[in-house]
Amino acid sequence: MSLDEALDDARSLSLFAQDRLIWISSAEAVLPRGRAVSSEAEDPEDEDKSKAAANTGSIADYVANPTPGTVVVIDSARFDLTGDDKTKSDRVRKHYAAIPTVVEFAWPSLDDARMLAQDIAARCKVTFGNAEMDALLEATSGDPSRLATEIEKLALFCGREQRVTMEAISTLVPNAREATIFSLVDRIARGDRRGSLDLLDTVVREGEYLPLALTFLGGIFRLALTAKELGLRSVGDIQGHFSRQGVPMWRARAEQVYQTASRFPVSKLQQAVTLVFETDRDMKSTRPDDRTVMEKFLLRLTV
Repeated sequence: MSLDEALDDARSLSLFAQDRLIWISSAEAVLPRGRAVSSEAEDPEDEDKSKAAANTGSIADYVANPTPGTVVVIDSARFDLTGDDKTKSDRVRKHYAAIPTVVEFAWPSLDDARMLAQDIAARCKVTFGNAEMDALLEATSGDPSRLATEIEKLALFCGREQRVTMEAISTLVPNAREATIFSLVDRIARGDRRGSLDLLDTVVREGEYLPLALTFLGGIFRLALTAKELGLRSVGDIQGHFSRQGVPMWRARAEQVYQTASRFPVSKLQQAVTLVFETDRDMKSTRPDDRTVMEKFLLRLTV
């Protein structure tokens, strides 16, 4: 449904409800798209801009004379409020400037996420040690909805009035096995081919999804390469830089990136990022199995 159609619906009185809530999602879809390549004389971007201008006018008209008893929520959830998405979010805000009330749900800071997790844990009557809380925050990237879901699961698994263990987090929380993947990074850094293949065997026996493991490896290598190229010399520098860029960066994660950047020269990190891309491509094509592709990746990286 277009924005105009949704606002027409809002203007129409209902025979069945005196009070209504109309929720319009994907609000960012009305913004003009980037310049498209076209052989037509008419520029598609100009058409997008004219549609956007018309939408802006219809919003202003409705705000000037809203329907009594009807609340209209225009929801834009695609872009974050910081980092690379900030410019896009500002464009959305400018487009809907006629709307008098704006509510923002910003991504929580590191301290906010920890406080939220502690509050949820208190309600669920379970306790976390510092290391266990760090592992949970790392695995969920501080996502409030995931924190609530995972803590409720852990409370059911461990029992109320109990302390959550690292084993329980590793068993139940997706992405919590990243510590094992980081051990693999350590062995790659030492050129330990046998140790790397043995750890891969452990990862497979534990049921780890290898494309996800490759994603973890690629993330660590890319962040370490960025830190190396920017000359970030401490854990604090790494955590501060990536947090300012809108990348969730917990202390434990920053330490992993720092250690990886310290152990690998730039040329080796560049090679690792390239091999991650090639391995991901091979996993998506016809191949014997994911393990064979990962073994090839490790063999090439531990030469």
